[in-house]
Amino acid sequence: MWKYRTLNNCNLAVSSLFCSRLPANQTKFNAVCNSRNKSTVTENQSFMANIFRGSLVSKQVFPYPDVLNAEQKELTNSLIDPFERFFSDVNDAAKSDANSKMDDDVAKALWELGAFGIQVPADFGGLGLNNTQYGRLCGIVGANDLGLGITIGAHQSIGFKGILLYGTPEQKAKYLPKVAAEQVYAAFALTEPSSGSDAGSIRCRAVKTPDNKYYVLNGSKIWISNGGIAEILTVFAQTEVVDPKTGQKKDKVTAFIVERSFGGVTSGPPEKKMGIKASNTTEVYFEDVKIPVENVLGKEGDGFKVAMNILNNGRFGMGATLSGTMKKCIELATAHATNRVQFGQHLKNYKGIQDKIAQMNILQYATESMAFAIAQNMDAGSQDYHLEAAISKIYASECAWYVCDEAIQILGGMGYMVETGLERVLRDLRIFRIFEGTNDILRLFVALTGIQYAGSHLKELQQAFKNPAANLGLIFKEASKRAASTVGLGGTDLSVHVTDELLPSSKKTAHCIDLFGQTVEELLIRYKKDIIHEQILLTRLANAAIDIYSMVVTQSRATRAVNLNLPTAQHELNMTKALTIQASDRVINNLKDITSSRQKALNEQISVIAGTIFENGGVNTTGILDEN
Repeated sequence: MWKYRTLNNCNLAVSSLFCSRLPANQTKFNAVCNSRNKSTVTENQSFMANIFRGSLVSKQVFPYPDVLNAEQKELTNSLIDPFERFFSDVNDAAKSDANSKMDDDVAKALWELGAFGIQVPADFGGLGLNNTQYGRLCGIVGANDLGLGITIGAHQSIGFKGILLYGTPEQKAKYLPKVAAEQVYAAFALTEPSSGSDAGSIRCRAVKTPDNKYYVLNGSKIWISNGGIAEILTVFAQTEVVDPKTGQKKDKVTAFIVERSFGGVTSGPPEKKMGIKASNTTEVYFEDVKIPVENVLGKEGDGFKVAMNILNNGRFGMGATLSGTMKKCIELATAHATNRVQFGQHLKNYKGIQDKIAQMNILQYATESMAFAIAQNMDAGSQDYHLEAAISKIYASECAWYVCDEAIQILGGMGYMVETGLERVLRDLRIFRIFEGTNDILRLFVALTGIQYAGSHLKELQQAFKNPAANLGLIFKEASKRAASTVGLGGTDLSVHVTDELLPSSKKTAHCIDLFGQTVEELLIRYKKDIIHEQILLTRLANAAIDIYSMVVTQSRATRAVNLNLPTAQHELNMTKALTIQASDRVINNLKDITSSRQKALNEQISVIAGTIFENGGVNTTGILDEN
């Protein structure tokens, strides 16, 4: 049972330095890092945030969200055929990849299709779709051309998304019609040569003129998608801000809407990349660019908040896109396995091939389930989706790589050939584990954000013990919950949320959730604020969280299929049961490794080995021919 006396030694504040260096950071994370406010703890509706503190808040996962009305579904369905015909009749992904650019007629057709203004309100010339509808179209793009998808996504998912989220009425009226329908490209300019994942260390600087009418911007950005073609850029730069409380001046990041027509904005040549070659990626330079003060996006000094919320808001789209990519890979692999004969049998009859195809489909199902659970929660008004969105991005990018690689393996030599198209997809996929927050950093974000939320709750409990007579309800509630889950009684119960066939699966998942909460508490007690330095343990904790989310969303979606009597219901149940068996085993193993002395010894050995390699600049073993 949890030892409450240790609470006095539990300092849960992750350093502000580390907080500022997480690319997936946002206002809520900063609030959790600094808050001692009870409402911050109790109001968060995120399923994932709450399991970090051993609490089940099921609203966002059960039942599986279903927010589109009949009119929205009809509109979405009316767009599917034109989008698919564009890819079959107009677009040539292989040609764009070979030429490292999208042809003008392809771009023109996309603009006419409305693909660059999918979420812009109709009043400003866009299609006016919500996140769920946008995700459905993303899946079509992902199934056909990821390079082109980057051009579209860099434009609207992040390029002008800040104007949608933070723009004043005047900014929206001026810029949204241009980026939605007037063939004016947008870009998101955050990354700099010295600040990759460390978005808080940008050096681009904007200085306000003496008349307070302009900012003068100088600096450069690197690896900017659409950087060479964008006429409107969301740019982040350091500015001098006066603290209204203290009167002190300090540097803080501010977001700006920058037009190339302002002058002083230039671009480098297109970067030569491993994949997504059809997209334009360049450096962008700013030399004495005069930006009107009315082009500040959000508030002065709030640029970091703006940047992170833009990334968080669009991250679900990656899962929707890559679920489409995976679906296409599975179709190609299935067709080949069905028709190809080896050793007198079709490939599909071999157990090894069946295992590959099944695993690929399970991962696609979970990826899609995550993406659309998040999208629909966002459409329902949720503000607490940041952990889930980060998990979705990690899961989608890694599963898509695995699925494409396995598809190539099933096709054998044919899969390796350019003509099949899978080698291009594999090259395109590699970037998704890097940009919009590397998966390594996002795992730390998931773990530390969840731990901070749990820590804030435990501090509330600590305060309760200072006046136990007035807080007996809270104290006994937490004590009984911990005691019950520790001895295997009570604890999390998901049975009321799932169909009967998934009851054994829900029980496995519930056990994982309880074990997860106990492990978080143990980490807090053992490491206190130093937990931020235990990145191997944090990564394992994040992996457990990811697997838990995959189990929950698939169980929820499969239950929906049963309740609606969908023809795919049994197949969805089968995949969900298989995923739960695999994922629950991984969760238990990861959580055990977090607290095991054996794993601690291994981690220490790994650090020693890495230190030797770094000291010697690479491999440090004697060559075979050099041995005596």
